[in-house]
Amino acid sequence: MDKLEVLKRSDVFHYLDEADLKTVEKMATEEVFEPGEIIFRQDKHAEKIYIIEDGLVSILLEMGPTDKRQIQYASNFECFGWAATIPPFRRLCMAKAVERTKVLAFDGMELRNLINTNCKLCAEIAGGVAYVISQRLKAAFDQLMGCTYQD
Repeated sequence: MDKLEVLKRSDVFHYLDEADLKTVEKMATEEVFEPGEIIFRQDKHAEKIYIIEDGLVSILLEMGPTDKRQIQYASNFECFGWAATIPPFRRLCMAKAVERTKVLAFDGMELRNLINTNCKLCAEIAGGVAYVISQRLKAAFDQLMGCTYQD
């Protein structure tokens, strides 16, 4: 699948018009992660945001040196690593490839710097990231309610 098609189907960029999609497409680099490969670690500086073209990524909380808790998964056309676009640019969790995963990677600073050249596009991307965050928070809330609900 080409980059433009992945962007059109992604949860962050799907609502952009064709011209803006082409601008964003030029910023994307393709990366591949093998099963078990750690993509990023919790509490580290966040440099990249990712859109999954094909694959599955586990989102984990690192509770201690050897204790990790699975909190969510991200799969085809979903975004992960959004902390690269939001201050303080620190990873809130760890991401690990569950299966061979092909992604489009974006430099968070490059996306943020669109504010200097294309304010409208920067705002639309920020809106897309906010949407992703809201969906992740809702999923986390639903998980917590499922764990704590008592009749």
